[in-house]
Amino acid sequence: MSRKFKTAGRAFGLIIACCGNFALADSSLAHHPLIIRAAHLIEIDSGKVISPAEVLVDGERIVAAGASVRHPAGAESVDLGEATLLPGLIDAHVHLFLHPGAEDLQTVQESVPKRTLLALLAARDDLMAGFTAERDLGTEGAGSADTALRDAIDQGLFQGPRLRISGNAIDILGGHEDAIAFNPAQHVLSNATYANSADELVGVIRAQHKEGSDFVKIYQTGPDEMRDGTLHTPYQYTTAQLRAAVDEAARLGTVVAVHATGEPGTGYAVEAGVASVEHALQLSDDTMRLMKERHIPAVPTLTIYEYFSTHSPTPEQNRVATEIYNYKVREFKRQVAAGIPLAVGSDVGPFAHGTQAREFELMVQGGMTPLAVLQADLLTGAKLLGWEHQIGLLKPGYLADIIAVPGNPLTDIGTLKNVVFVVKGGVIVKRPSALKP
Repeated sequence: MSRKFKTAGRAFGLIIACCGNFALADSSLAHHPLIIRAAHLIEIDSGKVISPAEVLVDGERIVAAGASVRHPAGAESVDLGEATLLPGLIDAHVHLFLHPGAEDLQTVQESVPKRTLLALLAARDDLMAGFTAERDLGTEGAGSADTALRDAIDQGLFQGPRLRISGNAIDILGGHEDAIAFNPAQHVLSNATYANSADELVGVIRAQHKEGSDFVKIYQTGPDEMRDGTLHTPYQYTTAQLRAAVDEAARLGTVVAVHATGEPGTGYAVEAGVASVEHALQLSDDTMRLMKERHIPAVPTLTIYEYFSTHSPTPEQNRVATEIYNYKVREFKRQVAAGIPLAVGSDVGPFAHGTQAREFELMVQGGMTPLAVLQADLLTGAKLLGWEHQIGLLKPGYLADIIAVPGNPLTDIGTLKNVVFVVKGGVIVKRPSALKP
């Protein structure tokens, strides 16, 4: 068999796998009311646990939630026994177009069509893990392919979370994502789109908006280096340049998120009025004060730092990644103590999709209570994604994005790693095997 034929066969196999695995949703449930019953329901805003609990869903929205709800004629009833009901989880920092392996090589060796098929599988895995809404922060060289991914999910062609997508991230020449480890004579393409001035930032933002982006992702710092126990990272844009990007995004009705790991770049980004600071390894006292005043959340992505501390290509890289991770943990605890706004994002992609609930555990280990982490995820996350008052709570009028876990995440946040039941928009997409029709 020729190599070309083998490649075509593998691509066709991926398509068949996608279609087969995505045919899991029980779409008939959208045509009549649904009653979900469980032992407990957590009110995320108050922290109150309702026991027993029922939720009435009609169409894509919640009609009622509480200890008991009315039971309309013809409604289907699902009894989840001792489970706990929560709103669908939110991951505010994902990369659907990445998978475990050599991140720099997969973006060069794998075609955009193949990466798009793999992104569909990644989206399905995240949804089955209970993440019903996500923000994808850059296709890593796949351009606006995430527009097609988002639209296919919205049209019901494939299963996946609700998505806010940025298209390709934006970077400077020789910046964080610019193939700096490769031979320059080979002209390996950047995993981001170049913009070297305020005018170029505005031009790229306009082009990406035309291609369907929901928000803007900009690389503001990198590469990171530890010197004498302290993080050092060069900034990539000035406050004025970032402010031009923020203003242009606002003109288009959207916002800017920045990859910003350390000072002074993190401070410049906050001064410019960005919507979120991704990673945020190092924040000065002045930067944290301004984040609190302006309600700008950090998205800590602890899981990716933990992952690379043991999964880097060489022992030396593992050592450096471990040093950075330990620094990250110390700084995160300081940020928690300072009371800055926080959202929950894992940076999943380099590690396996569907496993990112580890982020909740690490945030609790970093000094947050389980309820505070859930509120950061579901309240701050909903606002950050632009779906405040639509997702993040089990209340009448909200979208029926609902999950169930076997334990109580207020006492054991790790139970979020074992989601047994998922509803998105009123449609059951995952149910315990004992309850499958």
